[in-house]
Amino acid sequence: MPPVDAITLQVVAATLSGIVREMQNSLYRTGYSTIIRESHDASCAILDAAGRLVGQHVVLPLHMGAFPACAEALLERVPVREMAPGDAYIMNHPYYGGSPHASDMAVLSPVFHDGRLVAFCCSMAHKPDIGGTVPGSGAGDARELFHEGLQVPPVRYVVGGEPSRAVEAVLRANSRTPELVVGDLRGQVGCNRVGERRLRELFAKYGAATLESAWELLFAKTEERVRAAIAAWPDGGYRAEATTDNDGVDLDRPLTVRVRVEKRGDRICFDFRESDDQARGPANIRPPLVRACCYYALIGLIDPHLPPNYGLVRAVETQFREGSFLDPRWPAAVNSYMPTAQVVTEAILAALGQMLPARQVASSGGTGALVIGGPRPDGAGSYVHYEIYGSASGARPDRDGTSGLSVHLGNSQITPIEILESEFPVRLHAFALRPDSGGAGRFRGGLGYRRVYEVLGESARLSLRLDRHVVPARGVAGGLDGAPGGVCLERPGEPPRALPSRLGGLALQRGDVLRVDRPGGGGYGDPRARDPARVAADLADGYVTAAAAAEVYAAAPDERPS
Repeated sequence: MPPVDAITLQVVAATLSGIVREMQNSLYRTGYSTIIRESHDASCAILDAAGRLVGQHVVLPLHMGAFPACAEALLERVPVREMAPGDAYIMNHPYYGGSPHASDMAVLSPVFHDGRLVAFCCSMAHKPDIGGTVPGSGAGDARELFHEGLQVPPVRYVVGGEPSRAVEAVLRANSRTPELVVGDLRGQVGCNRVGERRLRELFAKYGAATLESAWELLFAKTEERVRAAIAAWPDGGYRAEATTDNDGVDLDRPLTVRVRVEKRGDRICFDFRESDDQARGPANIRPPLVRACCYYALIGLIDPHLPPNYGLVRAVETQFREGSFLDPRWPAAVNSYMPTAQVVTEAILAALGQMLPARQVASSGGTGALVIGGPRPDGAGSYVHYEIYGSASGARPDRDGTSGLSVHLGNSQITPIEILESEFPVRLHAFALRPDSGGAGRFRGGLGYRRVYEVLGESARLSLRLDRHVVPARGVAGGLDGAPGGVCLERPGEPPRALPSRLGGLALQRGDVLRVDRPGGGGYGDPRARDPARVAADLADGYVTAAAAAEVYAAAPDERPS
């Protein structure tokens, strides 16, 4: 391969990132559903002809593992000689591909230069409904993959630039929101086309040999940077674990991730083989996504601007046990993978925090989703109100956690109230931070938030895929745990009813009120060591109450800033 000079290499790297950003902006602006337009539960990437990650401006870190797994499945099932310019392939199968769950539909478009396959432009986006037992396709109590909606292996969707009406007919027939699903899918094809055009321009400018050499060099530089950082860390074996509430079916059985991080020289291995057996409910997660949790943690510790490419794969080793809930056997349900991924990340960070105590962080409040779906009040089909939740981050050795945001791997946006009320039969009565929800410490955990909904539609059904209602965000170094979350159903004439963090298809009535409390982050350090000025500022801002300040921080209520 020809040598690539440093300037050309940086120009190519920056251009790849720019192409992916342009693809993502196109996808967000053409999204039909609120999940893409508002929540940004979608991302894009560029892969080489072998399916290796070349460029991804990370929006959803789990897709660092999902995209290559999708390409691997496509290349296994479709010979390259059958691919042609203008084609696009779709898939959403967690086992015959790399999608996290059936709702995440991937679109892969092959890119050709001088008649040869040179790359794939890819997008992955959450669909509002792909069938299954409940509106939104995300039953928190699903027992097998088939409960979670239509499963699509790699199939050709676009031929020579024309979408397949037959494929669209199948998708429409299996969705409660057919227009949104097909509209979003065509938007994904369109954003891939943007990437194809820009990538072909890049190949025309530099030639295939130079670009492919540059990609190999980018892989090597990422691997080199990761290994150099790891080599400076202390050798040893470090164990940690983290636990999720339950699997949605066995509500009294928590699930624990156990990881052993073995570090020797410039090599690091994440061993998950001691994690719990696969779950009957949908809390299982596939290995490509667990690997992405490892990449995410290393990027955060080494350099947030580290390019997320195939070099990470070469620098990281992982071990799994088939039949565990981190390597489940088909057809185990997986739709609640995201709360599990957050727990996997917390375990990884806890183990790495033992190795690097100055970078140890307290646990976050996690992520999750609420879905309310049913017939539209005007009788024109069905609606699916699909909402992704953030919470709060844990405290760090030098600062408080952040309140009311998406944490770690979630990275989606909180849907604005105005959008929810204008598109779905629901009214929001409250949206505010929860005082005292952040774990106390020398540095306080971030605050979770509360949302209160009134149901305005008839015959609606509720599904939840949440976490940390039972197992709170843990504090570290003497810091206290964050407040757990919760969901309460208030129905006129009945006592309030606490709901589990995971359920599927609970019948709702017009006038029902749902109070959703998101968990707070864990604290860091002894609360008695907190700067009194910080306590006073928290009191003034309403982040802590006077009673909590006096009890936990031993601060007088009148210690307020002047």
